[in-house]
Amino acid sequence: MRIVSPTRADPVLRRLSEGVGGVLGRHSAPGLVAPGFFTVERVLVLLTVLAAVLSVVVKQYCRVNGWHTPDHFYAACYSDWGELFHQRGLDTGVLPFITPGQRFEYPVLLGALAGLTALVVPGSGASVARSTAYFDINAVLVAATWIVAVVATARMSHRRPWDAAMLAVAPAVIISATINWDFWAVMLAALAMLAFARERPVLAGVLIGLGTAVKLYPLLLLGPILVLAIRTGRWRPLALAALGTAVSWLAVNLPLMLIDYPGWRYFLDFTRDRPAGFSSFWYVQEVMADRFHLAALPIDTVNTLSTGLFVLCCLAVALLGLTSPRRPRIAQLAFLVVAAFVLTNKVYSPQYVLWLVPLLALARPRWRSFLGWQVIEVQHWAATWLYLGQLTSGGNAQHNIDKLYYSLAVIAHMVALLYLMAAVVREMLRPDLDVVRQQGIDDPQGGPFSRAVDVLPWITVRRRQATSATRSAGTVEAGTTRIPTDTGDPQPRL
Repeated sequence: MRIVSPTRADPVLRRLSEGVGGVLGRHSAPGLVAPGFFTVERVLVLLTVLAAVLSVVVKQYCRVNGWHTPDHFYAACYSDWGELFHQRGLDTGVLPFITPGQRFEYPVLLGALAGLTALVVPGSGASVARSTAYFDINAVLVAATWIVAVVATARMSHRRPWDAAMLAVAPAVIISATINWDFWAVMLAALAMLAFARERPVLAGVLIGLGTAVKLYPLLLLGPILVLAIRTGRWRPLALAALGTAVSWLAVNLPLMLIDYPGWRYFLDFTRDRPAGFSSFWYVQEVMADRFHLAALPIDTVNTLSTGLFVLCCLAVALLGLTSPRRPRIAQLAFLVVAAFVLTNKVYSPQYVLWLVPLLALARPRWRSFLGWQVIEVQHWAATWLYLGQLTSGGNAQHNIDKLYYSLAVIAHMVALLYLMAAVVREMLRPDLDVVRQQGIDDPQGGPFSRAVDVLPWITVRRRQATSATRSAGTVEAGTTRIPTDTGDPQPRL
């Protein structure tokens, strides 16, 4: 199968390639000619390994000197691993959800990761060497999950495996990969999408359930499946995926719910009661309220507004998915839902960018907008640590930024994400602009929904009217591309 060459297909990569030999020659046929040892996947793995090494180098100051406030902010090497190792008693053998009387503010599988990796740290007591060992162990495991996520993304991209390079080399991923355990959820979500793309909905559901036991966001993948099930009338994939999700999630959570229910639900209580988190819209609202001497919103109000806005966004995405002229790709819907979740959530941690990068690589693999977004995310990442350094210590003024400038950095990274969402929506409404479908592909991640026929009455009537109006001309106008109407496919190829 012939695969898409990045330097041929993307104008940004075309120009960037001029310094290293230029565009791939027109007589070459990637995917048809054996590449030797350096296959696409092996190159992607090598790029990911290099990026993983860089992600550890970014944290080198803290690896040598330890994770101490405010130094780890000013050195931009903060990691939850170093903090939790001491603050939650992991260095003394505490096992989250198992050790009586101990509470952990994360889901069950993430607690298991935190506790089990702490058990293999050599030595005893609190020391910089043990903190560094704990960090290194988790960094190696995250590198492994990173590689798996990249390979899974490449394998579900059909003729565009090089799009997975976005996840392999994204600057925001490099600097955020070792902040927390989010990459475990990213890996499970990617594997779930790969399983669904290969028409294994039960396995996809099992992986979604396990991912939800690490971070909540993989559960959102069921939303796009629901929309496509309604649009195509194919309910079996949704039912099997939902069943697999429920079974795997209960298998992990139910035993701990029965053993120590208050300890199990501490994560939910902590999430409900915590104030607005840094880098969220709600935190900016609090900062601006304080600056202009206005009353900040109560936590209950923030919870209600956050949940309400997210529900409205989900309804809007569903409406778009059910009325767009061509059935949306599952990656497009998934990106919109997850992006809406992080934008409306009262917590928007810097590492949440990890959730979005692989989905964007599948939904809209255009390097110009991707790199622009990454630049803004890197600036936001730096602003976060400078602001937290000032907030926790009031250190030297030359190292700090004011609340106003930090708020501007937060707003910038939210606006950049909104732009990407708008671009995805535009391509859903104008499928001729979708670079994935321009390769004659329907939905690489669609699995049982790929090439499915719409069953919704308004879609069917609208398509029949369009076909009748253009049959005499023999073509359907789609932007600048003229598409034959007698393809025989349920959807015209672009």
